[in-house]
Amino acid sequence: MQNDLTKTQSAFIGCGVMAESIIAGLLRKNLVAPQQIAASHPRASRRDDLTNKYGIRVFENNAETVEAVRQSENSIVALCVKPQRSDGVLQELSGTVSKNQIVLSIVAGAKIKTISEALKNEKIVRAMPNTPSQIGAGITAWTSTAKISETERAQIKALLTALGKELYVETENMIDMATSLSATGPTYIFMVMEALTDAGVHLGFSREMAKELVQETMLGSVLFAMESHKHPAELRNMVTSPGGTSAEAIYQMEKGGLRTVLSKAVYAAYQKAVALGRKSEK
Repeated sequence: MQNDLTKTQSAFIGCGVMAESIIAGLLRKNLVAPQQIAASHPRASRRDDLTNKYGIRVFENNAETVEAVRQSENSIVALCVKPQRSDGVLQELSGTVSKNQIVLSIVAGAKIKTISEALKNEKIVRAMPNTPSQIGAGITAWTSTAKISETERAQIKALLTALGKELYVETENMIDMATSLSATGPTYIFMVMEALTDAGVHLGFSREMAKELVQETMLGSVLFAMESHKHPAELRNMVTSPGGTSAEAIYQMEKGGLRTVLSKAVYAAYQKAVALGRKSEK
């Protein structure tokens, strides 16, 4: 893939786990050089750690971080703060972000309109990565305003590949949908892993053996599903013999309403994402 970030500088506002994952991925894939990245963090020890680890420029002040890349012909301001801090950060950056800078937000619930009005900027990208992004195996859903050009879209796409795969969606509502499905999704998977591991321990396996059996089974099943391109129902039927163990297990899961519980969980997460957005607008 062509590197569209060669002449781009990025300012990461807030440098927690996800921001660090992006930075690490960008440098690991040689998409940018350390001097192209600036980041902010309020804690001195964290700033020192980031500087020593990645050789990037790190600031205490958010506005100074934006200023550090503002003179670049192409620059991205990535908002990576906690949702509860977003209002204060937007106020800090008001008047600092130029109209030509791209603003990329991974703040859960923060609406494009809210960010645009606060920063007087119409070049807004909203993205929602997930936890596996921390090891470069995530998927990030993202969308943008009409002011983002094709060239700038390519830059954002290149940046997000530092986290794994990316998927452009047409509407902002789809970001809330992705929040409930892919961003919250690891929660569902981890809970199923925990339940199956506990079941293995109940049967008599050691916890380590049960964990390895569950993890490898889930990983192999996902890889097999991706390679086969078959519908999940078809795959399930492949391993379900009449009167067999799978048939008995499926009966109990259907009896317990597993499908319904998962569907309700995803919808509840979606409603929460929408509510966070409404709160940010207020």
